[in-house]
Amino acid sequence: MDGNGNETSRTPHKWRFARVGGFDQVRLETGADLLDLDRLDQKLWASLSCPTHGLELDPRTLELIDSDGDGRIRVPEILAAVKWIESVLKNADDLTKRASALPLSAIDETTPEGGQLLASAKQILLNLGKPDEAFVTGEDTADTVKIFAQTKFNGDGIIPFDSTDDEHLQNVIKDIMECIGSELDRSGDPGITQEKMDQFYAELQDYSDWWSQAEADAANILAFGDATSDAAEIFKAVKAKVDDYFTRCRLAEFDSGAVGPLNPSAEEYQALARKDLSAAAEELAALPLAAIGAGKALPLEGGLNPAWADWISKLRTAIVTPMFGDTATLSAGDWALISARFAAFEGWVAGKKGAAVEKLGLGRVREILASSTKESLTALIEKDKLLEQEANAIASVDKLVRYHRDLYTLLNNFASFQDFYSPGTKAIFQVGSLYIDGRSCDLCIKVDDIAKHS
Repeated sequence: MDGNGNETSRTPHKWRFARVGGFDQVRLETGADLLDLDRLDQKLWASLSCPTHGLELDPRTLELIDSDGDGRIRVPEILAAVKWIESVLKNADDLTKRASALPLSAIDETTPEGGQLLASAKQILLNLGKPDEAFVTGEDTADTVKIFAQTKFNGDGIIPFDSTDDEHLQNVIKDIMECIGSELDRSGDPGITQEKMDQFYAELQDYSDWWSQAEADAANILAFGDATSDAAEIFKAVKAKVDDYFTRCRLAEFDSGAVGPLNPSAEEYQALARKDLSAAAEELAALPLAAIGAGKALPLEGGLNPAWADWISKLRTAIVTPMFGDTATLSAGDWALISARFAAFEGWVAGKKGAAVEKLGLGRVREILASSTKESLTALIEKDKLLEQEANAIASVDKLVRYHRDLYTLLNNFASFQDFYSPGTKAIFQVGSLYIDGRSCDLCIKVDDIAKHS
């Protein structure tokens, strides 16, 4: 590019070749050789693709180069990697050293991305307690949990419990994680996102509004005040059995001859008599609540099925006495009134909203809604996101360190097979040694599907 941003013609590159393995292979000896690979005729490349796994090279490096994630690296992806290196590294000759440590001085801070990479590399070292270090390594960049362990904000938009010293905000963060769930941030700690926070406050509002409906029609929906929910549980537990009892009594009233069959038979009692009985026995629970008679009321103290005596006692205390006073029996008409009384409550419960935050209780829900915690948490998340560009650049530092160490090795096993044909050096596609019949074979290649070669 010239000073006006126009592309200028490039000086023709002079390639050197070596005839090895029966064909001419390009010699990659300098950074200039690497940077001009886009002008090397692909017919002269030793290979045009390779897998990202099964090679004697860091698979993470290969995955970064494999930009489309299809598990194979092809020439355009190699060229893209080289092009990116050119934009952030001062001297491409550094690649030929295959050094695991990247000098900070090698990063080209004159380009926008290079400047960001240098700042991020320094931040990594600072977070790791090595602010005066002049090099950054793959070990430094690989563990993002350790890099961000000492920072409250790391640009991922996830706010952990300890991102604030405010006890009230900490408690709300815990409430959100308990009710809605959490996500792990870059430091490895669970936290909340903007989406989870918005969902939480929406659930809070729904739950509060749902309760407001009941409070506005408390006479019908909350007929027993604060005890309505407990009373409803008792009603639900006995409803089917009480309905059964009064239905049998009405049938007996319809036909007096049905009284006998509607009550337990002598054979049933004889079968029970042979067993060790308890009030919790299923056989007892299956019998009617009380002796069936035409138009008979339900006794609330004597003459009750032992399996249901405790539940009927609770029904009497929690529901019958508040509605009808202290009575020893319950008529079919009174039971119909009780059922109608709970119909409104059951309809309200069926339309429940905000169930995700119900465990907090209505008091806590409305306490949070009345506070300014939503605005404070939003501000924390926005503060964290301000570091997003810098945090993302840390991933680019890891990429640069890996390319600085591994790219030249890959090229010497891809564009040419220099490593394979060099004495004392093994190609990355060679896997160990095979010892057989007193000899060793070094040209061993990983076979993923042995069946295809059987």
